[in-house]
Amino acid sequence: MTAEVSLPITKEDLTRFSTDRQEPKWFTDLRLSAFEKAMELELPKPDKTNITKWNFTSFSTDSGVDAENAYGSLSEAEQTLSGEEASIGNLAVQKNGVTRYLSLTDDLKAKGVIFTDIQTALKEHSDLVEKYFMQDAVNVNENRMTALHAAAINGGVFIYIPEGVEVTEPLQSIFTHAGEYGLFNHVLVVAEANSKMTYVENYLSEGSKENAFVNIIAEVYVADGAEIRFGAVDNLSENVTTYVNRRGQVSGRDAELYWALGQMNDGNTVSENTTYLVGQGARGDAKTVVIGRGSQVQNFTTNLVHFGKNTDGHILKHGVMKDSATSIFNGVSKIEHGATKANSEQTERVLMLSRKARGDANPILLIDEDDVTAGHAASVGKIDPVQMFYLMSRGLKKIEAERLIIHGFLNPVVSALPIDSVKEQLFDVIERKVY
Repeated sequence: MTAEVSLPITKEDLTRFSTDRQEPKWFTDLRLSAFEKAMELELPKPDKTNITKWNFTSFSTDSGVDAENAYGSLSEAEQTLSGEEASIGNLAVQKNGVTRYLSLTDDLKAKGVIFTDIQTALKEHSDLVEKYFMQDAVNVNENRMTALHAAAINGGVFIYIPEGVEVTEPLQSIFTHAGEYGLFNHVLVVAEANSKMTYVENYLSEGSKENAFVNIIAEVYVADGAEIRFGAVDNLSENVTTYVNRRGQVSGRDAELYWALGQMNDGNTVSENTTYLVGQGARGDAKTVVIGRGSQVQNFTTNLVHFGKNTDGHILKHGVMKDSATSIFNGVSKIEHGATKANSEQTERVLMLSRKARGDANPILLIDEDDVTAGHAASVGKIDPVQMFYLMSRGLKKIEAERLIIHGFLNPVVSALPIDSVKEQLFDVIERKVY
């Protein structure tokens, strides 16, 4: 038996929205079918976190934003993240799902690279989007959040890297959320054989004090010999409830997918990051840094699922909890039957800065094959008083000593992130959130 769901949108609203955006019929049909499922399916059930009373249904459908394509229209925060106008290469900036700036170098256009907003992609590359959109990595029918996302999607980007193309400069997206708007953002990345690309996305809040809901899904498809580095810094405000689901389908032989995630939201967050290692010799690596503060509740689940032979997967997560924040860190390494010679390693560590802060690290190994290697490590604890005593005895004030210990705790993850720009952004965010 499912609970009744009351949403601020109807099927008629979705039909009208889809028509106004000139979406293909298959996508309109998908929206309407997904809406019906959203009314029937249960919420996701993250381990050890009850999200049934979280705000997933109260949001505005009016973006309040006009479409533009001018650097001068961007906010100060957006300009800081994107850099000087003269140096901008490959950049998409959206506010409440509306594109405010979009650029792609002529060189990449000539090579067949596609980097555009999801609305344009549905009009100009419909067949290509349909081939991948919520097919393998994420399914509409999984739960209420995936179905509602498919029904109400109103922002995001589509990236396509043709076979053999190496993108040397990162592609970057900045997604700004404001007001009570319900943002349903979808990022779809397709990397053909022997291609290579780095993608970085930022989520930030702007002048928002009202309660709101943001629903994020990212899908990454990696073919033979391709290499994708996916970086993200999420920094939404405390009034925003966030559902985020980032998944990769590494189906190609010797394909590689690297995640570098800074999950710094100040509001309640439930997050899933999953990598399916399907191709023989496929590699997946997920590194995550988290800081919790205030009274927020967060749940982070990282999954590595091995299907192919000789696959290699690594999970590394470090979190710092302060005030009365609560976070659950779940790491799941699953080696399916037939994935011989697979290797899966994971580490979760949580540092608590106050008596009321709570962190829980849960490493899980699920092994259905004999000829494999796997291991895990986890720790939850407070700042070592001996370290504090030593630093303060050397002349440091308490706050300075604590700051050094926190940076030292997070550094093994931050320094190992494969994307330099994400490292820099995370350092700035960590400084702001901890002090």
